[in-house]
Amino acid sequence: MRYQIRHAIVKYAADTILEDVNFEIHDHEKIAIIGRNGCGKTTLLKLISGEVEMANPDSDEECGIVMAGKQRIGYLRQISFEDSSITVEEEILKVFAPVFSCEKRMQELTEQMKTDTSEHLLKEYAALQAKMEALRGYTYRQDMETMFQRFGFALKDLQRPIGTFSGGQQTKVAFVKLLLSQPDIMLLDEPTNHLDMPTIEWLEGYLKNYPKAVVIVSHDRMFLDRVIDVTYEIEYHRIRRYPGNYTAFLRQKEEALAKQEKDYEAQQAEIKRLTDWIEKWKNTPTKVAATRSKRKVIEHMVLIEKPRKFDTKAFQGQFLPQTASYHDVLSVRGLQIGYDSVLSKVSFELHRMERIAVIGEKGKSTLLKTLVGELPKLGGQFSFGTGVEWGYFDQQAAVAESQNPKMTIMEDFWEEYPTLKEVEVRSALGSFLFSGDDVYKELGQLSGGEKVRLALCKMFKRRPNLLILDEPTNHMDIVGKEALEQMLKSYTGTVLFVSHDRYFIKEIATGILDFQADKVQYYPCTYEEYLEQKQKEAQGLIGGNKTNAAGNSGKSRNVAGEAADNRNISQVGSQSNPPTLSDVFDKKTYYNPGKIISRLKQQLVKYEKMLGESEERLAELQMQQMDTALATDYEKLTELEQAIAAEQSNQESILDRLVETETELDEMQEKTV
Repeated sequence: MRYQIRHAIVKYAADTILEDVNFEIHDHEKIAIIGRNGCGKTTLLKLISGEVEMANPDSDEECGIVMAGKQRIGYLRQISFEDSSITVEEEILKVFAPVFSCEKRMQELTEQMKTDTSEHLLKEYAALQAKMEALRGYTYRQDMETMFQRFGFALKDLQRPIGTFSGGQQTKVAFVKLLLSQPDIMLLDEPTNHLDMPTIEWLEGYLKNYPKAVVIVSHDRMFLDRVIDVTYEIEYHRIRRYPGNYTAFLRQKEEALAKQEKDYEAQQAEIKRLTDWIEKWKNTPTKVAATRSKRKVIEHMVLIEKPRKFDTKAFQGQFLPQTASYHDVLSVRGLQIGYDSVLSKVSFELHRMERIAVIGEKGKSTLLKTLVGELPKLGGQFSFGTGVEWGYFDQQAAVAESQNPKMTIMEDFWEEYPTLKEVEVRSALGSFLFSGDDVYKELGQLSGGEKVRLALCKMFKRRPNLLILDEPTNHMDIVGKEALEQMLKSYTGTVLFVSHDRYFIKEIATGILDFQADKVQYYPCTYEEYLEQKQKEAQGLIGGNKTNAAGNSGKSRNVAGEAADNRNISQVGSQSNPPTLSDVFDKKTYYNPGKIISRLKQQLVKYEKMLGESEERLAELQMQQMDTALATDYEKLTELEQAIAAEQSNQESILDRLVETETELDEMQEKTV
């Protein structure tokens, strides 16, 4: 065990934030801390990092924090650097101070050993070499440059002063420093904020394989599912541990609540039975001993707490558009977007009741700002359809400092809708969790999540039939995200939204507008189907510059906005049908069926070999699990169960690829007969 908190209490002034906290970090566990906004998640991270102290009395010996030796704890949070004038490279190189110290001492020893070959000098030099290897001192610059580029920076940015970067970019720099420092316990507070999808996906793999412990506060459900081994939930000031990722936590919590309700009801029924018996016979002399015995049974019971329902309070309401738009909502043709120069060229069509997610590289928010008139177009054209009334949500503007921080929530809302009566204002605000005296809260006192709710409330009150949303789920807790998902699913208008929350996109999107490095591509499909399409493109099975059938419209839509792409489509398929795999192969001048069949056969042999090796590994793990010597070693058994589950999942993946390859091979062989 690396770290343990026992029976901790944390207070701010007279308010108890966390009560009876029992928390453990083992070896290389990846731990999630989840809960509603304001429940104390960040407070727990600060307690672990030493920034917050427990409120327990010193005399209580059972309370305290225990660490296995000295644990280096690294904490990622919003950071303002001490000296904003130094370059990024100078700031990051601070991480490698131990490396530079080793180098300096090794150079000194090298000079000494020219005249002195004492054994103690050789031993010290060998120890320093081992330390350098452990610190990755021989590859520190390569590690730094690789990590820096992983977070979307160019190498030339290393020479820029820290102060020239935005707050989000400075947080990325701090993240790079933290990862390079390799702490024993890494604390991450909302690590996926400010990151694009490719970086998030890379970070998932990096953290999953990180050889030490990681504790994460995040509302990114897909990220938690892919990284986490253990989940702690904070609810009603208390914390509870659940083995497994976020999905496993949800299942276990529901099962635990059902069991607690059943046990509570059974215990209450038993208490009532015993109490009724005591009341009936308490005045009967021959029943005195039995009555006393039954009273002791009740007194010695460990009372089961009455189950509390899940804290699922969230904003709600069904918001119907005031008027319905026509079928064609938005037409974008060769639209050039950017600031001083063209960043991207975009073409796509948006139809009524579609929900298109805008994802990918640079240009997403710029597109939305151009469509709503905050930025001028640099070329091309776009037009809204007949009857379209749009509402725009910009999360950066929503959480920015208010020009009137002393204005109350009610005053701010009323200023936008001056003709409404107080009861109507309160009703609208109440549906977004601003009830009672909350409406008199000043804007300057609102959290990021509260500001987002207020901005959404004002936008929905207009009842537009087209929602243009820029990162609507930022600053929301998981329950809030689920509430917004339900609202948008039942919304009868049209939605165009930017988000890096993949789970949210998976639940909402009916189409994907992907900003790629060299073009913008539209995929008229769900997010999961989009991922399958991208995987096929990466394998070379489908050309990346070809489009799919455009859903209900039955037309192929090219969104790169260039005539060359249109010519490519005409070469492999008609405008009414999507290009098939055989179409793509047939039309390529270098098409060689023999080579394709040979390649598929090689792949088949490779997958069969991989499957055999996986079966051997699984059999070995299952044999270890049956070892009677491990019957009481729960930690080892848990590791084996996790390894078996991982290997079974690996087998399923290999089988899927094997079956897919066999199918392709059969099709190709039939075609060549």
